[in-house]
Amino acid sequence: MRARKGQVALTFDMEHPSRRHHDPLAPTAILDSLRNTNVRATFFVQGRWARAEPNLAARVVNDGHLIGCHSNFHAPLVQLTDEGIRSDVEAASNAIGEVTGREPRPWFRCPFGAGHDDLRVLRVLRDCGYRNVHWNVDPQDWLESTTADALIQSVLDGVTQQPNEAIVLLHTWPAVTAAALPMLIERLAASERECVGIDDLESMAIRGKD
Repeated sequence: MRARKGQVALTFDMEHPSRRHHDPLAPTAILDSLRNTNVRATFFVQGRWARAEPNLAARVVNDGHLIGCHSNFHAPLVQLTDEGIRSDVEAASNAIGEVTGREPRPWFRCPFGAGHDDLRVLRVLRDCGYRNVHWNVDPQDWLESTTADALIQSVLDGVTQQPNEAIVLLHTWPAVTAAALPMLIERLAASERECVGIDDLESMAIRGKD
């Protein structure tokens, strides 16, 4: 058997949409595609969104996906005080835990990516029991101009530039993401890339240091 070229973590920010071209059916379609292809992904869930969409948030866990925290109000953490960050993160953690029955720690994604390299933000997150998970492949699925073909090609090109582990940033609300996902998964499989959860990447990295 030929060895795979590397692992790809498909990660989805699950949040309230902020753009007019969002599709309210996209989250369900995305979860359906992942189930149909037996792919495990990682979802960073906004606390307020989890309370607004409890059935979908719970389905993430029930379908076997990894769940993480994406803050409560989706405010840039760099603009908050230490106490403001703690308050927001704890509110989100409580909401996600109550709705899904699953603890989102230690996985966190900063809203907008703002603060992923800020030592103060990372210290407060660490004090809250979290580590931030950034990305190294961004197909910009949130742009209205992004097409399904462009999204797929952008991910494939980005993954090729990551020789071992790629972390792809996607969102659950754009219609284009839902439309592109089945073909994207097929193309990744054809290129001998394995789709895994963030925790799988982490465990691989730990084993690699033994």
